[in-house]
Amino acid sequence: MSFKKGVDPKVFRAIQNVDMQQLGECTEQEIRPVLPCLVRMGLISPLDTSKKCMTMKVDILTIVSGMELVNSIVALLSIDFHRLETEVKKEQQLRQKGVALQNDSILIGNLSNTSMALEYERSDMTRRLSILLGELLYVQSQIQDNENPETSSYIKPSELFDNDIFAEELSDIICIALAELPITLNILTITETLLHLHNGPAIVCRIVANFPDCFREVCTYLIQTGEKQEETKLSTVRASAISLLCKMNPSQALSIRSKCVELCRMPALAITLSLEHNQSGSGEDGDMVAFISGLLLGNDQTIRNWIALFIRTGQKKKGEISSNALQQLRDELLRRLQIIINSSAEGQLLDSQVVQASALLRLYCALRGIAAIKFQEEEVNLIVKLLTSHPSPTPAGVRFVSIGLCMLIACPSLISLQEHERRSIEWVQWLVREEAYFESASGVTASFGEMLLLMAIHFHSNQLSAICDLVCATLGMKIPIRHNNMTRMKQVFTQEIFTEQVVTAHAVKVPVTNSLSANMMGFLPIHCIHQLLKSRAFAKHNVNIKNWIYKQICTSVSPLHPVLPMLVEVYVNSVIMPTSKNTETNKPLTENEIRRVFQSSIFGQYFDQKQSIFNMDFDLNSENQDVVVDNSSLTPQLLLLYYLLLYEDCRLSNAHILASFNRKIKIYSPEFMSELPIKYLLHHAQKDQSSYSGLFGPLLKLLATHFPHLTLVEDWLDDMSIKTEYKPIHISEIMVVEAFTEIDTNPSKCAKLMQKLLKQEAIDIWPFAEIFTQFAKNILADTVPRYLQDLYKDVWLRFNTVLPRRLWVLTVKNLVDDFSNLTRIDVAEDPLQIMRCDERVYRCAPLYAVVLRVLRASLASSRSQLMQHLQANPRLDHTGQVLNESDREEMCRATIAAQESAAVQMLLETCIETEDDRRVGGQQWALQEVRSLVCSYLHQVFIADTMLAKLVHFQGYPSELIDVIVKGVPSMHICLDFLQELMQQPSLNKQIFAIQLLSHLCIQYALPKSLNLCIVALNLLYALLGSLSSSQRVKLFKPILPALVRISEAFPPLVDDIVNLMMQLARICESQASLASHFDAHLGKELEVSAQESKELCSLVQQTFSDILDKAVFKSKIYRQE
Repeated sequence: MSFKKGVDPKVFRAIQNVDMQQLGECTEQEIRPVLPCLVRMGLISPLDTSKKCMTMKVDILTIVSGMELVNSIVALLSIDFHRLETEVKKEQQLRQKGVALQNDSILIGNLSNTSMALEYERSDMTRRLSILLGELLYVQSQIQDNENPETSSYIKPSELFDNDIFAEELSDIICIALAELPITLNILTITETLLHLHNGPAIVCRIVANFPDCFREVCTYLIQTGEKQEETKLSTVRASAISLLCKMNPSQALSIRSKCVELCRMPALAITLSLEHNQSGSGEDGDMVAFISGLLLGNDQTIRNWIALFIRTGQKKKGEISSNALQQLRDELLRRLQIIINSSAEGQLLDSQVVQASALLRLYCALRGIAAIKFQEEEVNLIVKLLTSHPSPTPAGVRFVSIGLCMLIACPSLISLQEHERRSIEWVQWLVREEAYFESASGVTASFGEMLLLMAIHFHSNQLSAICDLVCATLGMKIPIRHNNMTRMKQVFTQEIFTEQVVTAHAVKVPVTNSLSANMMGFLPIHCIHQLLKSRAFAKHNVNIKNWIYKQICTSVSPLHPVLPMLVEVYVNSVIMPTSKNTETNKPLTENEIRRVFQSSIFGQYFDQKQSIFNMDFDLNSENQDVVVDNSSLTPQLLLLYYLLLYEDCRLSNAHILASFNRKIKIYSPEFMSELPIKYLLHHAQKDQSSYSGLFGPLLKLLATHFPHLTLVEDWLDDMSIKTEYKPIHISEIMVVEAFTEIDTNPSKCAKLMQKLLKQEAIDIWPFAEIFTQFAKNILADTVPRYLQDLYKDVWLRFNTVLPRRLWVLTVKNLVDDFSNLTRIDVAEDPLQIMRCDERVYRCAPLYAVVLRVLRASLASSRSQLMQHLQANPRLDHTGQVLNESDREEMCRATIAAQESAAVQMLLETCIETEDDRRVGGQQWALQEVRSLVCSYLHQVFIADTMLAKLVHFQGYPSELIDVIVKGVPSMHICLDFLQELMQQPSLNKQIFAIQLLSHLCIQYALPKSLNLCIVALNLLYALLGSLSSSQRVKLFKPILPALVRISEAFPPLVDDIVNLMMQLARICESQASLASHFDAHLGKELEVSAQESKELCSLVQQTFSDILDKAVFKSKIYRQE
């Protein structure tokens, strides 16, 4: 009987599932490989004694009863395996010691007088088993001794295994031995040994068939121990073994293929398994194209490099396993190409095959670009034929054409022949003719026409890297494309298909994309316009693109398309800085055009009312009069806001260049800018960052630079805490007026109204802002509850999120009496006018918080306006060069500092306690609350600009506020940096103020720096003590003595120096007072007063000494450890 190498799949499946019925339908020859397993199952007593098990055992005996070979296997089962196991262990120990001679084997014995095959043939089953195990252990030791397999033969000679006649019986014996000696013999070790013997893979297959649960383990082991790239005989044998196993169990073939990919080993085997899987019944629907594409285009770089190396190696080493597998792969892909081309009548691609054709073309691109495969002549012919086919106008057809177009650029070798080049050019020309029909018929907005146009634009501007990026993005793979290989394609595009003038003329006629959003994939008209603007092609050929851009902005929706912000940027640059040789081709958008977009949104009501008030810049071009603005989102408004801010930024940044060329460009009026709901749009972009992620960052940057008053920190914090309900509530202007009119008699009505306003969106309640601010003074009445005042502030802050600058104007108008015609310009030019409001505000904390918000914003607006004015109006010399403007900048900074310090002084003045505060009940609490607001404001401005803190303290303020400010402003410690300079001022008042401030700072911040300043202050007082006149001495030390008590309390080690100073002061005062007694007759009025003041100062010194003893010396807390 000849040795059958494979195992029938249905037999393996029956054994795996223990399906005796299916096994009974098989022939004896099919059952023969699994006979050891069946005999052992039929004869050995099972642990399971159920009826089902016993019935199965009878079925097994029935199947094997008529086979003569069963007797030899039965004889194997009757061997004393316990004794055999002992001998096997001794044999293993002997081989581990390095005994390499076969005749020294314990299991085989001395065979010097006969051959192993003859000895095996005439022995009984016990002896045969011993000889076989001895031979396996001997071969195993040989494998271990040969560390370098290349120096010796991979297949080991063996008299037993070299004879096919013994192969079946050897398989049976090995199966029985593995079953009976599971601890001593390991199936993986035996598998590795058998791979080095003749018929090894076939025997391994039979072993696994008898142990079906080991299938996965054996296959994984064979792959793990294989090579990354099959280059030696080892890989061929392993691949043969795995192939036999997968034929025996075809359902696991793809799983084994996945294991090869996972471990990055044996790529030829993975290809072979895929081909065999396709041939086994999958046919054309197999996953070969998808599998190879997944390897080359997947995200795993290791797998990509592994398969690419296999393909490169397979092209070089002809006749080896890798080369054979690669050729089989190429033949299979060619077959698929041929099938598609044969079914395409006259080059018209069938709809059912367009997707398959696209996948094939993309795979060939990956093979060429990533794996560097060299196309064969037959492959080139078929690829060009397929690539230049004409698909139907469907989305799949558009995708096929796009891939084909990119493949011509990615694989220039396809058009190396004249015939192929001619065919390809005709195909591209057909695309140009059919592009509009394809787009309308397929319903795909992002058609290949835009990609054709974009390629032509890049070729004209010689931006070959951009074309490479475009090709890679379309194909979905990063492949190297050499620029010098694109020379011919560049000539084709620029000379034969699209000249530059045709490109610009065609681009401006391309219709805008309706409802443009980031959800639209592929290449759109906006890509072409953006690139043409960027390359200044429109300016070169004097083509105005403004109307196209305006229409595209108006028809955009969320989520924002990523090219739109870039389009706005290049458009602004083309307007502000056109080419020097040409006039301005593109005009800026007019204010009316921008208003029209806002009228079509949720801001429409406000803009309808305001259109005729401000400067009207009429647009004589009527093309944009009928533009339909998409009002489903605020995307057009956000883009126009970005345009305006970017325009201003670019105008200011290039002001010196514009001035040197004496160019006058449009300037958007501040009145117009104040109309725009800038802050509301910014917060809308912030809330929906998934739709406007590419726009929010640049918008915020521009706003913070040019409109800092709209990006205040407090506004952001307040806006984050806003919560609204989306329940429509009817509120009319009459209801608002009635509620505020009856605020004295029925405050609850007004409270309920404002609670309803707080539940609505800010944009919905904005129409009531003017009426709301008209009643600001009514809120200041003594009879208005505090809860109502707090509600008023909350509603005001809600209004502040829509049109804050208009709200500030309304607030100032209604809180300041002598203003009737106030505009936003006045607020920016004189930010301090809000401080001339009704004095009742200064004891009403909620309204005071509103005033502070307006003040801070007005100062920021004024500061920004001054800097922008300086930047927008550079000074030029007679040659047109920009002059150094250090004096103007210094004057600007001085103006800003004067404004801000004046604001601080006014705020400090409001914190002074008045007679009403002491007399009227509750005023002390109001004063404390107002002081808290002012201190919070001061802390923020001092941290933002430490020089402002220095300026304010050099100016000075009432000494009774020092304690309040030091305790209430956490950043007052920065005063320690300039106090020494303040103490050195020649003004006595400033020296007094500095020492008083120092004493309070010492209590609050008892730092080493404070101690050093106290020592400096004491030295100054020692110096002044002897140099001042009596009147100046009294003026100096009267306010200073309480400060010395605080210094003593903060730093007890200075008590001695302070006491010595006071003793000297007391002596001088006593002497000054006693001097008058010697000149009684000549006492004048002036000397009498001086003597009286000296006596008062002397008594004050004594009182100060007493206070120091109480607060510093006798203070037990200082000396006691707690």
